[in-house]
Amino acid sequence: MNEETKNAARVAVLGAGPVGLAAAAHLLERGLTPLVLEAGPSVGANLATYRHVRLFSPWQYNVDKAARRLLEGHGWKAPADDALPTAGELLDEYLVPLAGTPGIAANLRLGHRVTAITRVGFDKVKTKGRDSAPFLIRAETAEGPREYLASAVIDATGTWSHPNPLGADGIPALGEATLAARIDYGMPDVLGAARERFAGRRVLVVGAGHSAAGTLLALAQLVQDHPGTSIVWATRSSQLARVFGGGEADGLQARGQLGMRLKALRDSGGLELHQNFRIQELLEVDGRLRVIGEPGDGVTPVIDGIDHIVCSAGARPDLALTRELRVRHDPWLESTDALAPLIDPNEHSCGTVRPHGHRELAHPEPGFYAVGAKSYGRAPNFLMATGYEQVRSVIAALAGDMEAADDVQLDLPETGVCNTRLAYEDTAAEPASACCGVAAATAASCCVPAPLPTGACGCSKPVETSCCA
Repeated sequence: MNEETKNAARVAVLGAGPVGLAAAAHLLERGLTPLVLEAGPSVGANLATYRHVRLFSPWQYNVDKAARRLLEGHGWKAPADDALPTAGELLDEYLVPLAGTPGIAANLRLGHRVTAITRVGFDKVKTKGRDSAPFLIRAETAEGPREYLASAVIDATGTWSHPNPLGADGIPALGEATLAARIDYGMPDVLGAARERFAGRRVLVVGAGHSAAGTLLALAQLVQDHPGTSIVWATRSSQLARVFGGGEADGLQARGQLGMRLKALRDSGGLELHQNFRIQELLEVDGRLRVIGEPGDGVTPVIDGIDHIVCSAGARPDLALTRELRVRHDPWLESTDALAPLIDPNEHSCGTVRPHGHRELAHPEPGFYAVGAKSYGRAPNFLMATGYEQVRSVIAALAGDMEAADDVQLDLPETGVCNTRLAYEDTAAEPASACCGVAAATAASCCVPAPLPTGACGCSKPVETSCCA
């Protein structure tokens, strides 16, 4: 280890996305030194993969408060609060300048993919003296493996780079790995860089969330220029109320319009819909894909003649990094067990999230926290602004300011569809200012292909879901 590597007083921040860089700003404001390790060649590497996506939330909700103070101290001029940025604009106009501030730039290491976290001299089993040992972080770099010491670790690596597979059982479908070249995960740039991959093709989109909705509407626009393009949509259930959303009752206009447009596309016959279709296997037949579903009632459903697949089935955290740490995860959500009851989609039809901070995010390993989208594990209802409040609380705790750490302020509306009634089909629906009886707010963040001016990634009533961060 060189002298830089031996500096164990720093707090390691894994990931230089919005939440990771916000953590760095809070550390600096508290007089602590961050060490930011980013796997990509630039900050916001995940955001860069969907630059074309427009957020539903305006700028005022996408900028962390400590980051804003740091930037403004270096002459930064914030964009208009009510403007809706694309992911690329969030990256270029906010994250890149933030990463360039002296305190962060001096402690930012790009091209550092963290592969393991442990304690110096301690495996998972050893206890005596463990808490006083510094953390050891190993990262792969272009120059080979590097190791760094830290007094605490904040894991903000997110989930975007670990998408869920097509297989309905939680593991890849048979043939999924072999046919990987014919599959995109997440939100490919259908109308831009990836246009030739989709134009004139028969495309299957799998999923019933925000990313699926955005891709379906982008493909619908592509059909106008390339009439030979055809759209197939497969969902694992028959419940589409969440993705169709609350229409005009949505506190965010762009997101509400998404559901209306997607429903209109479905109703007009602009796509071929397969509900309750649970993928088991992919085969290549005469140069095209055959998608085989789970048998039911003596029938095996099949979708034939597919050229390309977009898997928009969400993402999951990479838990391998912490194998040698004492961590405790909820058995099914893979969040901390204290946070899981607040976000479990099996129990909360509106995705209710109550204020939570360092206590709910703590693991049995003192000084280690997962924050941001990764903290939610497999739960889909994460909001970027939630991550900002998480890191504020965690870093206050690391600084010893427990009063501030425990004063968690999470003023957000409830999430999701409260029932199956669609607001734009029911004149007696709840007013636009309400979601499950909670006043609407515009603090949500979600995604839309930028060329679609009305947005395309919707949820129902005002939600705290973000497929962007």
